[in-house]
Amino acid sequence: MLTTHQLQFAYPGGNTFRFPDIACDRGSHWLLLGQSGSGKTTFLHLLGGLLSPATGSILLEKTDMARLSGPALDRFRGQHIGIIFQRSHFVSALTVGENLALAQHLAGFPADYGRIGKLLDRLNVGQKIDRKPDRLSVGEQQRVAIARALVNSPEVILADEPTSALDDENCEQVLRLLEEQAKAVKATLLIVTHDSRLKDKFANQIRLQS
Repeated sequence: MLTTHQLQFAYPGGNTFRFPDIACDRGSHWLLLGQSGSGKTTFLHLLGGLLSPATGSILLEKTDMARLSGPALDRFRGQHIGIIFQRSHFVSALTVGENLALAQHLAGFPADYGRIGKLLDRLNVGQKIDRKPDRLSVGEQQRVAIARALVNSPEVILADEPTSALDDENCEQVLRLLEEQAKAVKATLLIVTHDSRLKDKFANQIRLQS
């Protein structure tokens, strides 16, 4: 279970955000909604351990991520959380397969090219394993980003605006991929968006106020 309590974050000389308490069961699917400036990406980065809160707790099962720092936090995040960013942030000098192996290495796991290949095959980009990321189409890069988020079988998958730049057909396809793959690893899925097309597709919703 992923839970937060009295979570706040303050940017130096800028906005202070106060976030609602959440409790997301493992395997549940959630939508985080809010207008621009409501703190959606900040909240996602807090849940993913990329930012540290000013106050409050972020518990994944029994571990309070707000109390972890440095290498311990990096390893915990790599082992338990998969993040799909708005921009893919691949290492351009590495192949697709090597980028996924790097995600395993940073989490303290050995490279498992068998799992990497099977995961890429499931997402219909298995034939791209030896390509550099910049040789892929935008859609292929997105699928590889999903594979990278799943490669360590995370308990939580966080996706930041995964459909905002897509037409209706590709929006449906990416949403279906995320839901199917989250179900395959029994992960909690939390999608951060302001895309109104998604709001009727999720029973579980968190809405942030500006």
